[in-house]
Amino acid sequence: MHVIQRGNNRCACFHTADDYAYYLEHLDRFARRFSCAVHAYVLMTNHVHLLLTPNDADGASLLMKYLGQYYVYHFNQRHGRTGTLWEGRFKSCLAQSQTYVLACHRYIELNPVRAGMVAHPGKYRWSSYAANANGARSAALTPHAEYIALGMTDTSRHKAYRALFADQMDPRMTCAIRESTNGNVALGTTRFQAEIETM
Repeated sequence: MHVIQRGNNRCACFHTADDYAYYLEHLDRFARRFSCAVHAYVLMTNHVHLLLTPNDADGASLLMKYLGQYYVYHFNQRHGRTGTLWEGRFKSCLAQSQTYVLACHRYIELNPVRAGMVAHPGKYRWSSYAANANGARSAALTPHAEYIALGMTDTSRHKAYRALFADQMDPRMTCAIRESTNGNVALGTTRFQAEIETM
């Protein structure tokens, strides 16, 4: 699943390094609690992107509910505010494994580049790129099978992963991911979408 949660009225939901660290700490905590494997993430100033595989039907919803509640309490206490922080319920789409999972990895970790914040995803601190591309430690991450298939060793996997970022993403893929997630519809082939709709 590719998940997006935005700050209310697109306002900032992270102000300090402590905010980002607190969110990641509790992402790991609740992902474990609700059996969700997190494969990629980026924490932008006013929204978050996650790529995850829930093992239970309600796993993603429970993860986002508890993570959101704990984080809002922290944020409000720390910054002297009250009320909602998130813009309603999160948006998400199911992503077909072949082709689309690694595309979602790229889409997520290239977000700071598209936003003009950095020139390369490796320069942005609050994403999974350093872990996926270089092996930096990240307790919150669990490699997806498509990521593991990139190489026989960690070194070859990291090299192959970095190569995925050598070229710009196809704008059609970027558009497909954005539209599927915002529309809460399956991301994949026409056949995959039909199968999901039937289910």
